[in-house]
Amino acid sequence: MKYLDEFRDPVLARRLVGKIRGTVTRPRVIMEVCGGQTHSLLRHGIEAELQGVVELIHGPGCPVCVTPADAIDLAQELASRPNVILASFGDMLRVPGTSRSLLDVRGGGGHVKVVYSPLDAVELAKNSPNQQVVFFAVGFETTAPTTALAVLQAAQQGLENFSLLVSHVRVLPAMEALMQAPNCRVEGFLAAGHVCTVTGFTEYEDFVQRHRTPVVVTGFEPVDLLDGILDCVSQLESGQAEVSNRYSRCVQTVGNEAAQDVVDRVYEIVDTPWRGMGVINSGGYRLRSEFEQFDATRRFATSSGTCSSCDISNDCRSGEVLSGLIKPTECEAFGTRCTPDSPLGAPMVSSEGACAAYYKYQPAVGMS
Repeated sequence: MKYLDEFRDPVLARRLVGKIRGTVTRPRVIMEVCGGQTHSLLRHGIEAELQGVVELIHGPGCPVCVTPADAIDLAQELASRPNVILASFGDMLRVPGTSRSLLDVRGGGGHVKVVYSPLDAVELAKNSPNQQVVFFAVGFETTAPTTALAVLQAAQQGLENFSLLVSHVRVLPAMEALMQAPNCRVEGFLAAGHVCTVTGFTEYEDFVQRHRTPVVVTGFEPVDLLDGILDCVSQLESGQAEVSNRYSRCVQTVGNEAAQDVVDRVYEIVDTPWRGMGVINSGGYRLRSEFEQFDATRRFATSSGTCSSCDISNDCRSGEVLSGLIKPTECEAFGTRCTPDSPLGAPMVSSEGACAAYYKYQPAVGMS
């Protein structure tokens, strides 16, 4: 238990591992939805510790990884225009589009600005009246409220040089798509605690009842994750299927209603392409018609493309990784033709990507 000794509470961690082993009567298959949880599971050796008892498979819980290639291409095209500043979080810069990344565009003279908040992009537009500022709005339900606030702030200030390239996606519809796939092996889910902080978890109740699949809301610390896994396998062993909140210090039943209200005011839910997964019903957001003046695709009379954006390189199997069908190490390109310095797909460079986690924490997953 080398890695368990590095936990804040190694005694509790070992106790939880023992309880999981003592509860499981046959190997169980659990998917964690959040890429941050994936990194924690590998960094602390939890996946290796539970080998043969619980198979942890990694879902599409990385919004950067599922952002369509054509959205990234459009961001690059806008950044190359002389009067446009493309503002983005830093984790999008190295993600490949069809053939290059925003970092490549910036190296070629494109106007790409890293910001730490959508409100920083609003301030940038206010201070750059002769430039169009486009914020690349990527993320799950956790970041949608702040981009919605940015739109409202820009509207209040009468900014005519601020817009969004919207690529927000929603977690539950992706889980639904995974469960409906004919090759799905998932028996239970660890739900993303940060998403549920915003959305709450009542929306999972119908999902759980229809699929008879436990959903356990959990955090990101190792003990949080082990506690969530224990809850999930305990339900499976007893034949139960419930929504369980094991992250109550942060997540409330109804979530953050103020954040939900601002999202509902600015965005509407639409079918959305996910890179590597295809179009997912109700899988994302777009700006409502009353805020369409802040839609970069309308402002610049361009299109974000069609489902061709769901495609990825033939050499990259990240679509299968994102769907939990294979481990990153099962991809023939992993660690050879695909590395963080020369990625074939987004999961190798995103800070929440499963491939990046396996590459970074190889000793913890038993690799040489």
